[in-house]
Amino acid sequence: MKKITLAFLAVLCITTVFSQEAFRRWRKSNQIRLDKFDLILPEVMRENKIDMWIIMCREGNFDPLYQELGEGYVFHNGYYIFTDTGKQRIERAVLGIDGYLLEETKAYDYFGSEAELKEFVTKRDPKRIGLNMSKDIGSADGLSFTGRQELAQLLGSKYESRFVSAEKLFSDFRSRHVASEIAAFTEAGDYSYQFAERALSNEVITPGVTTLEDVAWWMKEQLFKNNLQSSFGMPSIYVTGPNGIEATSTDRIIQRGDILMLDWGVGYLNMYTDMKRMAYVLKEGEKDVPKSIQHAFDQAIKVRQVVISTIKAGITAKQNEINIYKALNPDYALEN
Repeated sequence: MKKITLAFLAVLCITTVFSQEAFRRWRKSNQIRLDKFDLILPEVMRENKIDMWIIMCREGNFDPLYQELGEGYVFHNGYYIFTDTGKQRIERAVLGIDGYLLEETKAYDYFGSEAELKEFVTKRDPKRIGLNMSKDIGSADGLSFTGRQELAQLLGSKYESRFVSAEKLFSDFRSRHVASEIAAFTEAGDYSYQFAERALSNEVITPGVTTLEDVAWWMKEQLFKNNLQSSFGMPSIYVTGPNGIEATSTDRIIQRGDILMLDWGVGYLNMYTDMKRMAYVLKEGEKDVPKSIQHAFDQAIKVRQVVISTIKAGITAKQNEINIYKALNPDYALEN
């Protein structure tokens, strides 16, 4: 009886630990949601001159923002609706989507039925209605052709004439980050760093035995164990050299003298990293990497420092690229 009790307590403790991690992650993701709704949403809606942003989700076909908006159960058609009423806080409503966790976000002012859509829009009479339609930004193109048709039919020609693409609004909302979001991305980066360092070590690799795909599958297993995602189908583990990439995540056995390269990323709280690492497999009797490889590494460190000291906020990525190029090539200004 004592053994049974102890076993039950052990199971209970394990369950509590896992449930606390699930709650911790949900709480963090919800804090990001609240911060972005409070701090980012008002400015990006006004900058893009959109009075109402309607994000439509259909059962089995959710908008790319579905997770960021709090998810929920969609039984037929559902709508997350954000309206600029002129106040500092953007009005936030959900029609046709419900669920305990969505309501627990405390992010929305009103929950209603799918059938309320026309009345809801008519009452607020927006001049420009943003919809997630985009030719150039795939993630901002969440509204299907038939979904747009249905919205036009439900709202009538008066409001259909006010439909505009919300692609720039979508992009601005996603790309402007709040402090809680940056903290989460830091955690994602730390997971990436830890797994990459371990993957390219003797913990995982035995020269002459371990294959490239062995390393890749080990990394996939770490994602599984830690309930993480990745934008990579399979981690890219390369053998490279003077002639370029020889093999990637195949059954090629890692040998002494190989130069290995890792390219992959971790997904955590909807934040995705993209990290590269390189390693050299020492030959028998070698204590240090060859001078040529050490030189290349040292030069890479110098370049990184130039990038860190040169890149600035508030200008375009293109201008940052030009500035970095100039810093790395002092003769550029003389030539141009």
